[in-house]
Amino acid sequence: MDTSDLRTAAAECATYLDGVASLDWTAPVQDLGWTAAATVAHICDGLLWYATDFVAGPAELSTMDLAVRPATPPSSLVRTLSVAAETLARVLDAGTPLDRGWHPFGLSDASGFAAMACDELLVHTADTATALDRPFTPPTTQVTRTLHRLFPEAPQGFAPWPTLLWANGRAPLGDVPRREKWKWRCAPLEG
Repeated sequence: MDTSDLRTAAAECATYLDGVASLDWTAPVQDLGWTAAATVAHICDGLLWYATDFVAGPAELSTMDLAVRPATPPSSLVRTLSVAAETLARVLDAGTPLDRGWHPFGLSDASGFAAMACDELLVHTADTATALDRPFTPPTTQVTRTLHRLFPEAPQGFAPWPTLLWANGRAPLGDVPRREKWKWRCAPLEG
């Protein structure tokens, strides 16, 4: 995966979120304990952390707090999401194939950070959609690429979007029960 995937996913999510900005973003997201606004703020936080982690290299950097304020008006949160995604994309574009950044699930290359960002964007936008009771249909290409990059162990033979939701512990998948614990495979694929 690369920054074109990240930019496409971010644009799709921002377009969806901008279209529901007039709704009640204080609505709770089932199973997360966050509001819709807090969920979108979390996406932004994650993207900014990924940019920092990639630049910081293989050692964890935990000397600062990056936090987007959930009380921000929804339209501003959507703009923040777009800016955070572009910030991460530019950082990843500036890296080299040998660069690695720290993540709790393992050292990641630019491809892994782009995939994790897409996962955050797509799945948490879907979480937000459930709170707002408005359907969200993500781009199939980014869903499929994210699924294959981060969850190579995912069951085969199912549609990509339900499989990605299953991989993230959001729902059962056919007869396969909902996942309780999961991890991304963010390490470089050749590793």
